[in-house]
Amino acid sequence: MVVLFIFIYWWYNIFNGFQSKIIMFMIGKNIKKLREQRGVSQDRLSKLADISSNTIAKLELDNSPNPTIDTLQKIAKALNVEVNDLIN
Repeated sequence: MVVLFIFIYWWYNIFNGFQSKIIMFMIGKNIKKLREQRGVSQDRLSKLADISSNTIAKLELDNSPNPTIDTLQKIAKALNVEVNDLIN
């Protein structure tokens, strides 16, 4: 019984980790897509959102594992979209 519990716990953690990786990947891809659709460079977006251009680059390359809601709100506002548009 304990072994089964450990296995289920292990599998649950792997699944959640994988799921969050997919979400972070999609956020980065959506930021890049929306930014390019508007003809905005990473540098310009960083200035409009008042965050570092390094943060934008990391998000787009899926190298920023946990952007804060504040960061996502700033990016969404700078791109004139809702935060939901960055996530979906």
